[in-house]
Parts: sequence; C-alpha cells; structure tokens
Amino acid sequence: MAAAGLSAALALGSSAALAADTYEILGKDGKRIGEVTLTGSPHGTLIDLEIAAGSLAAGKRGMHFHENADCSDAGEYKKSGSHAGHGEGKHGLLNPNGPEPGDLPNLIVLSDGSAQAALFTSLIKLEELKAENGSALVIHAEKDDHTSQPIGNAGARVACAAIK
Repeated sequence: MAAAGLSAALALGSSAALAADTYEILGKDGKRIGEVTLTGSPHGTLIDLEIAAGSLAAGKRGMHFHENADCSDAGEYKKSGSHAGHGEGKHGLLNPNGPEPGDLPNLIVLSDGSAQAALFTSLIKLEELKAENGSALVIHAEKDDHTSQPIGNAGARVACAAIK
C-alpha cells in the first residue's frame, strides 16, 4: 500500500515535494570535508550526510539547522546565526517545552574521523530551510544533551553547510 501511495504521488506530479539538493560541508579550516543531501517531503526533511575520514574528532557531535546560509567565517561559523526557528527555552529534542525546528539528533563520528547519517526530521521542511536567508547545517565540537540552554552544551561550531 505504501509503495502504491508513493507511485500515485509521483504520477500526480508531486516531484517538487521530493526534490533533493546536495551541499558541501566545510570543516574548521573552511575546506570541504563532506556533503549533505536534503530531500524535501510533505512532512519534513530527509537528511543524508557523509563526512570524510580524518575530518572530525570521534564521538557524538551536536548537529543543528541554523538560521542563515552563511559559512564564510571558517573556524567559527557564527554568521550562521541561532538555531532555525529559535524559541526561548525550547532547545532540545528532550526539552519539556518542546524542540526548536532546527534541533537534530547527535551525529556519531567514528574513530577514523568519518561519519555517515541517514535521518528524517519532521520539525522543518526543506522549503523552510531554503527560504529568505537560507539556513546552515552546523556540526558542533561536543554532543548535544538535548535539554540545556541555549545549545545543549554542544560547544564550538566545527563544520558548516550553507543551504540555499
């Protein structure tokens, strides 16, 4: 039934809802360390991410969508702004006040410094990520505890992908 529903949706010309865009991920030095492909759906965004070996420190790393598609300040990535849809007291997937639209699960970086992730967020749609100033996918130096304010103790910004 689900496959028939997808086939019917494609036959009706809803391919715009399934549009995919690929963006390069820049590391601390501003050089490409990987890529992220975002696929829009009627209910959110599918995220497919790959980071090359040697690019990040091993362990869990906070990952969020930020409000501006600006990764021009390599090593800091503060021009990417706050989290997408920032709401006072709302950061974190485990926060009792609810998550922000930019909140995502932690990225797990392997011992060789590489990472892969395939996940889905229903908190924000691809067209919202690309609207106005665009947005950025930002990876942080530490893991996100999903409750602390303002960024879940995720630390410095170590990688960035401008989404336009």
